[in-house]
Amino acid sequence: MTRIFSGIKPTGHLTLGNYLGAVRQWVVSDQHRADALFSVVDLHALTVEHGPARVRRLSRQAATLLLAAGLDPSVCTLFVQSHVDEHTRLSYLLECTATDGEMRRMIQYKEKSAREREAGGSVRLSLLTYPVLMAADILAYGADEVPVGEDQAQHVELTRDLAVRFNQRYGRTFTVPRAVLPSVAARVMDLQDPRSKMGKSHAETSGIVYLLDEADVVRKKLMRAVTDSGTDVVYDRDGRPGVANLLELLAACTGGAPDVLAADYSSYGSLKRDTADAVVELLRPVRERHAELCADPTYVDGVLRNGARRARDLARPTVDAAYRAIGLLPAG
Repeated sequence: MTRIFSGIKPTGHLTLGNYLGAVRQWVVSDQHRADALFSVVDLHALTVEHGPARVRRLSRQAATLLLAAGLDPSVCTLFVQSHVDEHTRLSYLLECTATDGEMRRMIQYKEKSAREREAGGSVRLSLLTYPVLMAADILAYGADEVPVGEDQAQHVELTRDLAVRFNQRYGRTFTVPRAVLPSVAARVMDLQDPRSKMGKSHAETSGIVYLLDEADVVRKKLMRAVTDSGTDVVYDRDGRPGVANLLELLAACTGGAPDVLAADYSSYGSLKRDTADAVVELLRPVRERHAELCADPTYVDGVLRNGARRARDLARPTVDAAYRAIGLLPAG
């Protein structure tokens, strides 16, 4: 059976972009068609300045929201990354396989380190090396597929390179995975800056719809969404990004096609109202289920504990094999 691994960082509250770009596909398709593991990758949240209490809070919230969205622990494995030591055990071996040049060519490192320096901060070494930890996340489980957004595809390519290199040097140890990009709504754009991705850690939040936003907040954000010059509603991602973003959101919520939906509207106002209604209805059951789960924290604790136990059982043989292959003396 195909094995899937994917993770989500607790660096901010989960957004509509996270849901439509990744989580919904995990729920509707991936957990049912494969042996699927999903992780709250909390170690990755430590690569930048952070508050310890906030990381813990967001990690639990992310796990609870994934369950609220429909991940079923009876058919998939949900766990927190730091609860499984094999991730960090394998990461060091892969650091001994990767090169400095590979790390510095990572686009996200270039962008994030530049922003950090511009803000007057220092760049943590972990920001440079975290793609290796991401590779360890994947390779420890022998994953065949990694559902990712476009911005993470380069990291999966690095993972493939490291797996092939390790296998060639030390003997076949790892499955070489492939990236799988979502077919619909792969990139949800910021409502106030429709040329930028809707991100959960942005400082400006007026263009971001969070999964736990109240219905009136969601409507307000959609009604204030940036559109474009002109008044006619046409689907043109490059020339009319604001309207295109609204049409893509409506299409993702209703199952329509953006260019076909455009023909139904003669004004931006009606498009915004219908998109707001669709988004509110999409998120309503998630928010309701999240409230139920928060009222029963022992259930979430149990899911994460059982998930970590299964993840350890799956990862340990591969990581132990990698330790032997690379030349480390087995423990007595």
